[in-house]
Amino acid sequence: MRQRVLALLTAMVSALALAIFLPASSASAATCAAGWSASAVYTGGTTASYNGHNWSAKWWTQGETPGAADVWADQGSCDGTSPGGGNGGSCDYPAWAAGRAYVTGDIVKYTDGRLYRAEHDNPGYDPVVSTWYWEPYTCTGTPPTDPPPSQGGFVVSQSQFNQMFPSRNSFYSYGGLTAALSAYPGFANTGSDTVKRQEAAAFLANVSHETGGLVHIVEQNTANYPHYCDATQSYGCPAGQAAYYGRGPIQLSWNFNYKAAGDALGIDLLRNPNLVQNDSAVAWKTALWYWNTQSGPGTMTPHNAMVNGRGFGETIRSINGSIECNGGNPGQVQSRINSYQSFTQILGTTPGSNLSC
Repeated sequence: MRQRVLALLTAMVSALALAIFLPASSASAATCAAGWSASAVYTGGTTASYNGHNWSAKWWTQGETPGAADVWADQGSCDGTSPGGGNGGSCDYPAWAAGRAYVTGDIVKYTDGRLYRAEHDNPGYDPVVSTWYWEPYTCTGTPPTDPPPSQGGFVVSQSQFNQMFPSRNSFYSYGGLTAALSAYPGFANTGSDTVKRQEAAAFLANVSHETGGLVHIVEQNTANYPHYCDATQSYGCPAGQAAYYGRGPIQLSWNFNYKAAGDALGIDLLRNPNLVQNDSAVAWKTALWYWNTQSGPGTMTPHNAMVNGRGFGETIRSINGSIECNGGNPGQVQSRINSYQSFTQILGTTPGSNLSC
């Protein structure tokens, strides 16, 4: 009898040891999503498998390898069985675990059986309590598609533009903006798709700040109006002493700026400055003129700052210099940054580095 008991105990210990030390059966691993493709476009929440793991895109990406780029969140190992079809789209997500760190784009299955996607990095907050960090997610089994390019291939669609500026003045029309793009075809059309979206977001964030969300067409402080005439210029101020106040998305001001912008665009703005407040396409063109050709108080144009990796902060320096940068007005700088981060999220991309000046 004693020998039987000893044998039974030995068998139980052996089984326990196997359960502890042997690797988990592959049957417990998640099913692999369809394989990652370098040519495919993935948006936030889309899944793809790569090197035996499922990965979830945090934001819009193309050609960035899972595991080598921080755009991808590791969803754990998978068993190599692909559901087939498309580029990602598996609805088999891991269970949410309290206290486990999650990053933006992670998708989990909550205890109620529903899916939630992390809107912001968090240390494991409850999805149904911390709605700032989590949003409900619906999985259809196929990946969401990136919004198609709008007129002229602009990376901002009309619906995204309206989402950015819900209270905009009708003067600042989407059609006026897209009509102005032909004046500077390199704008938001240079570099990778990520860079294109970042530049568009940076431009729109700055004009949002300058105009109160595309509400104000002209400078609100009328007391400043007579101050923008530099009579020492050889051409003077033919439209009048107080005619060159701030107008348009970047608040074009001073007679010499109206002259330079008009010359570049083939429009006589020196004698007809009101065109900037009466013609939407002209207004947008003057903003694009400054963005693409003027360094202002900075060392480079805002366009070059974005396409050469200097970051959003350098665009602020090119627009307002020491008035805001180097501690001049950190509140205004942060306001611009907040808009930029919001707009990059709408466009499905990352804001990148060097946000402040």
